[in-house]
Amino acid sequence: MARYSIDISEEAGIRSLHFGSDWVQGAMRVRRPFDLELAYTREMMAGLLLRDAPWPKNALLVGLGAGSLAKFIHRNLPQTRSTVVEIDERVELAARLHFRLPDDPLRLNVVIADAVDYLLREERSFDLILLDGFDSSGRAGALDTAAFYTACRAHLTDTGLLSVNLLGRNRGFQASAARIAAAFDDRCCVFPSCDSGNVIAFAAVGEKVDVDPDTLKARAEALRLESGLNLLPTVARLAAAGAFSGGRLCF
Repeated sequence: MARYSIDISEEAGIRSLHFGSDWVQGAMRVRRPFDLELAYTREMMAGLLLRDAPWPKNALLVGLGAGSLAKFIHRNLPQTRSTVVEIDERVELAARLHFRLPDDPLRLNVVIADAVDYLLREERSFDLILLDGFDSSGRAGALDTAAFYTACRAHLTDTGLLSVNLLGRNRGFQASAARIAAAFDDRCCVFPSCDSGNVIAFAAVGEKVDVDPDTLKARAEALRLESGLNLLPTVARLAAAGAFSGGRLCF
């Protein structure tokens, strides 16, 4: 594995993680350390609108970064046990020292490993897999392959969802989205790009995602009141993009 520096910057109350470049690998508002500061991290949690609560019981996070997703789940979803697979032990150290990653191995377990190798030997299945792993140049490498997406599918439960951050693909996100669709028999949905330009894709196995706009809005409002996470703009962008074919979001 190529070695790069792990750098921390702070400006206007925002602390950021970098892998040897200006590329932001994670960020935290110092005064609200458990909020999801970056728009794409908020979007990655939109799976909470697609399944009935309480969900998920367990989650697999590929890529730790500044620990934003792991911290949000730990703080706001007490029924969820999370496993984070991170390839670089220095990232875990930075997340604990600078970004307030909780020390609670019963509910938040960090495994230092290559995610490809981890899924080959792991037997458990997960309700939610959050895929947000990039190198210092913003490349996903082996995490953006048909084989890896197929491995993710094999480790999802009957209500399982895969959530993928598609930013950083060298030739745009369309090729990555096509690989996800092929691995999941076209049971995927690419959300309209959020304010940061990131594109988040969701894929499902087992139980069909079949939800109407009013239900999405109601779930988004409940989530906003419970956790502060506001996904109402996401619902509005889905509607504007014509995602509700036949009046429902289905995949």
